[in-house]
Formats: sequence, structure tokens, C-alpha cells
Amino acid sequence: GGSSSDPLGDVVLELVDLTYKRDALVTSLSRGMTQRLGLARVLLHEPQVLLLDEPASGLDPRARIEMRKLIKRLRSMNKTIMLSSHILPELADICNKIGIIERGKLIFNGTVDEAKRAVRQGYVFLVSVGDRNEEAAKRIESFSEVGKVETLPAAASLRVTLKDGHSDGSFIPERLIAERFKLRSFQEEEIDIEDVFMGITKGITN
Repeated sequence: GGSSSDPLGDVVLELVDLTYKRDALVTSLSRGMTQRLGLARVLLHEPQVLLLDEPASGLDPRARIEMRKLIKRLRSMNKTIMLSSHILPELADICNKIGIIERGKLIFNGTVDEAKRAVRQGYVFLVSVGDRNEEAAKRIESFSEVGKVETLPAAASLRVTLKDGHSDGSFIPERLIAERFKLRSFQEEEIDIEDVFMGITKGITN
């Protein structure tokens, strides 16, 4: 509280979006606001490294989104941020590097993409050509770069796994279009960060 001039304090309150609460009692703030206020207090010392322990713990969805935006803003200010969290999808969204600790031992340390590659059993692409999927599946199976083709009836698409040593699946739509298939969709299958965590902690890696 207080109305005395404090330029750095004003900047920090604006950064954590609490300027409108500058005269409010801490006990009147929501949990999300209290979390942001805690960050504001730390930022007053202008640290270059921030250690955050479960910053989104116990927050409702809106407050978690606000906290995530704040962390991204701090990252854009060239601050080094280390945080622990059990909300894995949010880590993948805001972190450029992750570490996985199991029973007190660091078993993985690297980028999110490196973690995904560690557990990816070949590169996988999802393809849909509408009512010609069955015909397309036979054609794709004949491609030398392709290891396996599965039909996904619920998604009306094909799941294409490339052979080891192949990662670029752009030849699939190119060849299908050249053979006059009407391509409805084509995308690389995303690996969920929770699947990555489970794979690494169970030792399921390439």
C-alpha cells in the first residue's frame, strides 16, 4: 500500500498487473494475485536469476494463464528462470529446456524437442484424403521411406510412421497430390509432454 512515489515499485506492479491493487491489503488479494505479488517483491531487487517452486500451484485456470504470461514476459526481459512444476503441458509451453528428476537423480536434461526425440519411436505423420484413405494407404505403404501405415477410423485419417533415418515426411503430400489425391490434412503427430515424461522415467527411449 501507500501512495509515496517509487518508480521501480510502480514498474514492477505494472509488470505483474497489480497497479490497481496498490493500496489494497494483502489479505484481500486472491491466491493468483498473491502469487504475482510474491514475484513483484522479488523483482524489486532486479535479479537476473529467478527460482520458482510450483508458481502455478493451487491457481484456477485464469490465474494459471496470467502466471504463464508473466513468466514469458520475464523471459523476454532476458531473465534466467528455473521453475519446478508437476503441470507438464505448461512447462512445454514456457520452457526452452527441461530437466526430469526421478528419485533425486537427474535423468534427462535438454530441450523439449530433444526430450521428444528421445522417446519418439520414428517420425509419425497424420494424413487424410477423405473417402480415398484406403486407396492412399496402399499407395503410401509402397513408398520406400515408409515403415508402417495405420488406419484411424475415428479420425478418418492415416497414421504413417517413417523408417529409421527418415524424418522429413513432405514427400507424402507431394506424391499424393501428384497422383491426384485430394489432400484434406497433413501434419506431424505431436508427442504429449506427459508421454515424454512417462517414456523417459520408464526408460523407454530410442
